[in-house]
Amino acid sequence: MKKKSINWRKVLYILIPLLLVAIVAIRLKTNKATTQQKVYQYNKEQAINVQSQIIKLENIDAPYFYTGTFEPNKETKLSAEVQGKINAMYADAGSMVSKGQTLIKLDDALLNQQLNTVNVQIQNITTEVDIQLQANQIQINGLEDDVRRYKILVAADAIQGIQLEKAELQLQTAKTQRSTIMQQSSLKNAQALRASIIAQLNKTTVYAPFNGVVTAKLSEVGAFASPGIPLLQVTDIRQLKFTINVPESDLSLFNYKNSYEIIADAVPEIKLLGKTSLIGSKANTGNSFPVQFTVSNVSNLAIKSGMFGKLNLRNDTPEQGIVIPAAVIVGSENQPKVYLVNKGKAVLQNITISKKFANKVVVASGLKPGDVIITNGFINLFIGANVTNK
Repeated sequence: MKKKSINWRKVLYILIPLLLVAIVAIRLKTNKATTQQKVYQYNKEQAINVQSQIIKLENIDAPYFYTGTFEPNKETKLSAEVQGKINAMYADAGSMVSKGQTLIKLDDALLNQQLNTVNVQIQNITTEVDIQLQANQIQINGLEDDVRRYKILVAADAIQGIQLEKAELQLQTAKTQRSTIMQQSSLKNAQALRASIIAQLNKTTVYAPFNGVVTAKLSEVGAFASPGIPLLQVTDIRQLKFTINVPESDLSLFNYKNSYEIIADAVPEIKLLGKTSLIGSKANTGNSFPVQFTVSNVSNLAIKSGMFGKLNLRNDTPEQGIVIPAAVIVGSENQPKVYLVNKGKAVLQNITISKKFANKVVVASGLKPGDVIITNGFINLFIGANVTNK
């Protein structure tokens, strides 16, 4: 009896864990089935409702619209031509300045001291030279008198001709000596040094190179200035440059003879007239060409450097092309694409855009009349999806 009881215990020890494992496995399988029933399973074969449009040629009767930016006609960063401490700055950011106006003054005390020393040196050398010249002139006068007297005596055979020759040689030597005195190297060196110091003194003052406004103050009084370190930035915005980027197909619309209407976003009520100053000869990274115009600013200089503007140009020659809504384009600006319907399936097509206006674009290549383009219903759309027009 005791042996039977022990065997039943062993059986229970084995059966109970197995039953627990079985119950857990069944529970997990039931939970998985319930979860899968609750999760939405997307059917990729199910047709997606979209809206479409058949491509056809249209008359392109819209202004050519180009966005650009205004840049200053002149802009420069001013720096000192010599080293020195800044003693005074006569302009601040926002100050209007005129050409030739003093803007910055550097410390020139040491240069002035050097100039005074050189002036004294030149004065001493000049005094010494004057004394030497006076003595030399007295000698020349005496010799000239001797030469004249000897010539008379030689003509009368009162003296020998050798004495006249000696007097003439002495006179020539005295005149050569006078020329040497006047060309003394010490005087020339001092004068050259004086000219160099004066030139450096003139460079201790920084002047405005043109009429404009100070757009940046890059240093302060007491700072140390040296060549190449910007101190002020001066900008001339009375005249502006307006630059747009134009696709190659539109370059023929611009020439150097005509002027064009430009509107600044900041003052849209004012129409500006821009004269073509540059038509680019090399395309930029976006495969478009820069075209630049010279524009006169308004009287209160309301248009600032960096502001945006628009150039509107209407083409008088009617033309036809493929026009699609800009909202249907997918992909990037450099690689635009659209979805087409081909045999009931969605196909992604690369296109090339020639121009934009309002909320539409003109397609240069990639589409042809008769193509069906998807215009709405992009949420679940993918390449190869079955589509139906709703």
